[in-house]
Amino acid sequence: MDKTLIWQLALRYLRGKRSANAVPILSRISMVAIAVSSGAMIIIFSVFNGLESVVKDLYKSFYPDIKISVVRGKFFPMADTRFTAIKQIPGVSNITPVIEDNVFAVNRDQQKVITLKGIENGYFKVNDIRPYIIEGDDSVSAGSPYTAIAGLRTMNELGADVNTMSYIVLNYGNPEVTDPNANPLSAFESLRLHPAGVFKIGDEFDDKYVLAPLSLVQELFHQKGKYSSIEISADPVAIKDIKKQLEQMLGKAFAVETRYEQNKTLFMVMGAEKWAVYAILLLVLLIASFNMVGALSMLVLEKQKDIAILKAMGALPSTIRKIFLLEGMLWSLAGGIAGILLGCIICLIQLRFGIIKMGGSFLVDAFPVEIQFRDIFLDIVTIMAVGLLTSWYPAIRATKAVDPTLKST
Repeated sequence: MDKTLIWQLALRYLRGKRSANAVPILSRISMVAIAVSSGAMIIIFSVFNGLESVVKDLYKSFYPDIKISVVRGKFFPMADTRFTAIKQIPGVSNITPVIEDNVFAVNRDQQKVITLKGIENGYFKVNDIRPYIIEGDDSVSAGSPYTAIAGLRTMNELGADVNTMSYIVLNYGNPEVTDPNANPLSAFESLRLHPAGVFKIGDEFDDKYVLAPLSLVQELFHQKGKYSSIEISADPVAIKDIKKQLEQMLGKAFAVETRYEQNKTLFMVMGAEKWAVYAILLLVLLIASFNMVGALSMLVLEKQKDIAILKAMGALPSTIRKIFLLEGMLWSLAGGIAGILLGCIICLIQLRFGIIKMGGSFLVDAFPVEIQFRDIFLDIVTIMAVGLLTSWYPAIRATKAVDPTLKST
């Protein structure tokens, strides 16, 4: 039978007739249920995308595109020729050495263990921290006075202030002292810094890091000419190739990690959460589609006379089955596309006006949303799969249906 006829019959059944029959009502209810489920999928996926983008942007401030560190130990030297060789790798934009370790910070009666990170001012070209500096300078100085940039929570807990000449004293165990009890005064090295800048990124960073001049921190740690990591910004397209070249150049003594590998657990959890939500919404969509099974089954009963006529005209069982499979797909797509459009409109309204607020002290006021084409595509494929699955049983019944009034003929 001609495919055009299959489409004509399916579209005719989709429109339905204005009567007291329950089939058109049930079909509309099933479409609404699918629309709500598919719209919810787009909205929740878009919120997840928005939150993921915000988190990734935050992590750019302290996690570079590529990080080189030593496999064993804390610190390592690196010759200038090696720096030059790394800079010459195609795709490498900027490179900066870093040294960091935990220190004991004191200001008057306040004290706190923080992570001291020694940097050069080229660090800000590799890690995008400047947009998050809310007060004071966006650079560190080894001149007089020695200056640093600290997280907001660290500043508050230590009672330090950018606008006054307050100082933070950083204490670090002297690695050259083998017996601290013999001379307790020499057991620690100290560095006095004025916090000239404050950044606000998130509690994970604000409560932990202080940035100071590289040369001063190396001296404090007794690690002159040594580093804890080499951090690189690179062309996103070339990151994999750069990583391979660095591994070949540096050998097994060094670890070369991309931003994803530096935060593998975080990104795995974020991905797993999204797929877990997808599984839950898929289950909701399947439950919502059960109504469509009943509506299609009733449609088959209503159209028994039409089915018998089609069989008398020579229609094969596969043709009858295709009509009702197509009908189920059309119902699913009609509801699904309506839901997707509604979900996208809601997301665009949230993106434009920020109606739903985050609350708390998060960096963004409203829930971030980001619509991605792959989510829309996944939603459509899921709807089509659910439509095919739920219409299969009624379509099989349709091939066996016979109008009782035509049995005698």
